Amino acid sequence: MSIARAERLVNLVLCLLSTRQFLSADRIRAIVPGYADAPNTEAFSRMFERDKTELRELGIPLETGRNTGFDGFDPVDGYRIARRDYELGDIDLEPDEAAAVALAARLWDSPELTGAAHGAIIKLRAAGVDVDQSSPAIVEPKVRTAEPSFSPLLAAVQEGKAVTFSYRRPTPAELRTRTIEPWGVVSWRGRWYVVGHDRDRKAPRCFRLSRIVGDVRIIGRAEQPRPDDINLLDFVATTGNEPMHTAMARVWVAEGKAAGVRRRAKVLGSRRIGHIQGDEVELELRFPESAASWLAGFGPDVLVLEPEVLRKSVYERLLEAAK
Repeated sequence: MSIARAERLVNLVLCLLSTRQFLSADRIRAIVPGYADAPNTEAFSRMFERDKTELRELGIPLETGRNTGFDGFDPVDGYRIARRDYELGDIDLEPDEAAAVALAARLWDSPELTGAAHGAIIKLRAAGVDVDQSSPAIVEPKVRTAEPSFSPLLAAVQEGKAVTFSYRRPTPAELRTRTIEPWGVVSWRGRWYVVGHDRDRKAPRCFRLSRIVGDVRIIGRAEQPRPDDINLLDFVATTGNEPMHTAMARVWVAEGKAAGVRRRAKVLGSRRIGHIQGDEVELELRFPESAASWLAGFGPDVLVLEPEVLRKSVYERLLEAAK
């Protein structure tokens, strides 16, 4: 749509919203900026018909009727927009629903999605819904999208483009070029994967984003649509699942504290540290690289005994928190 036409439509909406009476086409032509450019009555009629159709397709309730006076109805039809039909209805969110919206707005780290979340909050506040993002949340969510390939792959999915990139295989260790038509980017067990049609293998495949080396390049339009029966998360879970590297840790947990640790632990026996009673437990860590942040989150209720590397990592995080 041209800028001139967009401005004319906005002016038309404002005009029809500001009146309670029906305005005839001739009256609209005289007072709405943009219609005076029509060279003759026939050109105006075509322009006005297109604009009415455009407004109705946009969902704007355009009323048609005739005004009444002392001598009966006007002889010609007029137009108006009733505010009761046009304005947004009341949005009434329960406290838990408003909290969920605020929590969702905090979710994304990537600039592309942060902007969309911020825009949604502005629209809700404009509609009179108070979404408080300033108060601390009980749960602080983060979807880490640190991989450089995340943004270009997400854009390729949205625009229906095919891409190519260099991919590092772990076994055997080698770098290969992959060409895919991406269907989506999903997170599985703390890692991000892109799922799509592999043009070289002529089959669906998934690739871990952290193994993509260098830039993701767009090479043209995608030709293979996503099958209706494929669930991307299930596909990654069944085909992209890699052997899980686990590690054992011995941890002290204060009595009656850190239920999240206790649910995953095997109790080895009671143990007092200082003047605090607790239990010595054994943990199988499925994600050793992220275990330090998780355990440090329990503060003084959890003390890592071994391995020493994990113990130091937790200690360093607690020092940073204390500062």
